[in-house]
Amino acid sequence: MSTFVSHLNNELSQKLLSPPLSTTPGSPTLNNVTATTSESVSAAAAAETLEALRAYFLQLSPPTTLDAARQCLNDLQAFDTYLNVSFYSSHVVTGAEAEVEETEERALRRAILGKLVVGMYVQALNTLLDEASDADTELEWWGDVARSRRNVALYLLQTLPGRLVDVSRTILQTVRSHGIPLQLSVFSPSSLRRLFPTRNVLRPNTLTVALFPYLRHQPYAATFSHAHAHRVEKKSQTVADSVYWSIRESLQALSAYITYPIDLVHGECTFKRKELEKIRDDRAEKLGGLSALRGMMSKSLLSDDGLESIAYEMRMVLEGGIPPVSPSRSVPEAMTAFAHTTLPTHISSHETHLRTYGLLRPSRLTLLWPKFVFLPPLVLYAVRSAYLSRATMIQLVKDTVDTAKDFWEDWLLAPLKDVVKTVRAGSDDGVIITRESVQADLDSLERMTLALAQDKLGYGPEQMAALSKQIRLGDLTPVMQLYEDDIKNPLRSAVGGTLLRTLFIQVQKAKVDIDQALAGIDKLLKSQELTFAFVGVAPAFAIVYAIGGAAQRLWSGSSGKGRYGGKRRRVRVWLAMRRIERLLIAQPQAGAQQGDRISPLTSGLLLLSVTYLRKYAETRLPANSRLREGFLEDIADLESGELGRAEKMRVVDRMWKSWGGILGWGEAGVMAGGV
Repeated sequence: MSTFVSHLNNELSQKLLSPPLSTTPGSPTLNNVTATTSESVSAAAAAETLEALRAYFLQLSPPTTLDAARQCLNDLQAFDTYLNVSFYSSHVVTGAEAEVEETEERALRRAILGKLVVGMYVQALNTLLDEASDADTELEWWGDVARSRRNVALYLLQTLPGRLVDVSRTILQTVRSHGIPLQLSVFSPSSLRRLFPTRNVLRPNTLTVALFPYLRHQPYAATFSHAHAHRVEKKSQTVADSVYWSIRESLQALSAYITYPIDLVHGECTFKRKELEKIRDDRAEKLGGLSALRGMMSKSLLSDDGLESIAYEMRMVLEGGIPPVSPSRSVPEAMTAFAHTTLPTHISSHETHLRTYGLLRPSRLTLLWPKFVFLPPLVLYAVRSAYLSRATMIQLVKDTVDTAKDFWEDWLLAPLKDVVKTVRAGSDDGVIITRESVQADLDSLERMTLALAQDKLGYGPEQMAALSKQIRLGDLTPVMQLYEDDIKNPLRSAVGGTLLRTLFIQVQKAKVDIDQALAGIDKLLKSQELTFAFVGVAPAFAIVYAIGGAAQRLWSGSSGKGRYGGKRRRVRVWLAMRRIERLLIAQPQAGAQQGDRISPLTSGLLLLSVTYLRKYAETRLPANSRLREGFLEDIADLESGELGRAEKMRVVDRMWKSWGGILGWGEAGVMAGGV
C-alpha cells in the first residue's frame, strides 16, 4: 500500500465515530453468542448484543484486502443471523427502556459499517493507484526502447526466439488443419505463400501476425510511394542522372526491406505505449474521481444515508459512471457486490487486457538470453587470449604496478613532503646563493679598495672610514678616478702603476653586483617557494581526483547510489516535477462554473507523480532532516483535494525555488536527454 493511501486510511479511521464503551471482563464475542429465536428482545439480550458489537468494533480494523473485507461481511451476516442486529435489514426496537441502547446500537452499527466502507474505499484507491503506476512504468520502458533504433534492434533480437516459436506453431496448426503431411518442402517460401496468402495489402497475413502479434489489433499500411518520387523527372534527365537515380532508388528500396522488421518492431513498441497510456489515463481518471470523494467520505461517516451515498458513488466511479442496477441497496449489500463482483472483475479485466495485448515487458530471461548465449564464448575467448599472452600480461601488470607505485611515491608523497618541509623550514637558507657568500665577496671588495686607497691615495683613518661606507653603498669613485688616470698611459700603468689593481677591483665589484642580484632573485623565489611546492603537487592531485571521481561515478551509476539517491533518481524526480507543472498549466479550462477545480483525469495523473515524489522523499532523503520534512509538507499540499489549480501552481513554484538547487534539478535537467 502506498504511503498516500496509508495516510488517507489513518485520517479517515480517526474520523470514525467512537461510541461509548463499557466492556467488562468476559464480554461475549461473536463466536460464543448463541442464537435466539424469541420475537421480543429482552433487556439482557439487548445488553449482550451491545457488548458483542462493542467487542467487534474494538477488534475490527478497516479491511484493506479483499479477503479481510469478505470476512467482515461474513461477520456482519452472522450478526444478523444470530443477534438480529439488522445490518442487512431494518430492525425496530420497541419500548422506551431500550431507547438509549437502540441509539448506541445504531451508532455501533454505523461505526462498523463506516470501517467497512473506509476499507473498501482504500482498497479501490490502492488498486487504481497500483494499476496506473504499473502502466506508467511499463509505458516508460516501451518509450525507452522505441527511442533509438539500436534499442529496437536489441529488443527484436531478445524476442526473436519467442516469435519463431509462434511462427512454427502457426505453421504446424495450419498444416494439420489442411491435412497436409509434414515435410521439409512445406517450409519452402512457395509453400508458405500458398498456405498464407496476402489477400489485402493493408492487412498482414497470418505469418506476419504470428511474428508481430500487435498487427492483429492495428493494421499497417504498406505504401511505397516514396520509392517512386523521382521517376516523373526521368524524361528530362541525362543517362548518367537516370543511372544515378536508379541506383539510389534500388539502394533505398533494399534498405527499406532490410530495416522493415525493425520498423515493425518500432511500431509494436509505439502501439503498446499508446495502449498503456490509455490504461493509465483511464485508471488515473477513476483515481481522481475516487480521491474527489475524500471530503464526501469524511462527512458520510456520520450518517447512514451518507454511507449509502458513498457506496453508490464508489461503484459508479469504478464501473465507469454506469449506475448500479439497484442504487437503493443497503450498505452491506452494496459492499458485498463491491467486494465479490465489482473490484475482482475490475482487477481480472485489467490483467486480461494486459495479457491479451502483450503490454507488459518481456521476462528477465527473455531480455538476458543474448548475454547468456554470447557472453560465455566471448569470456572464453578473452581468457584463452590472455592465457596465450600471459607473459605479456604479467609484464603489463608489473609495469602498471610499478608505474602506480612510482607515481604514488615520486609525484604525490615526495611533493607533499617538500610542502611540509617548506612550511617547517625558516627563511635563512637560500635557494640560489647564500647570504654568507654575498657578504664574503663584499668584504673582499672592501679590503681590496681600502688597501689601494691607503697605498696610492694616502687616506687617513677618517677618510678610510668614509670610503668603507661608500663601498657598502656601491660607490667606488676614488678607484674609478685612479683607473681613469691609469688608462691614459696604459702600458706604463700596467707595468709600474695601479691599472691591474683597479681592473681587479672592478672585476670584484661586478662579482658583488651579480651576487646581490642573485640574492634579490633568491628572496623572490623564497617568498614564492610554498606556491611552487603546491604547483608541483597539483598535477598529481588532479590525476587522483579525476580517477577517484570516475570510479565513484561508475559505482554510483551502476548501483543507483549517490547523494539523494543518485543522478538517475534525481532526474526522474525532475521529470515528475516538470510533469506536475505541465499538468497544472495545460489542464483544459471547463468554463467559469468550474472555476479553479481540477478535473478527475488531471487529479489522478497528479497523484501518480506525487506518489513517486513521496516515495523518493521517504526512501532517499535523510531521515529526521528539515529537507525531508519540508519536502513532504509540500507533497502533502499537492495531494490535498482542498487546494485548487492556482494554489498548487504556487506550491510547485515554491518547490522549484526551495529544492531545485539542493537536489540539483538544474543539473538533472541538463543531462536528462541522455538518461
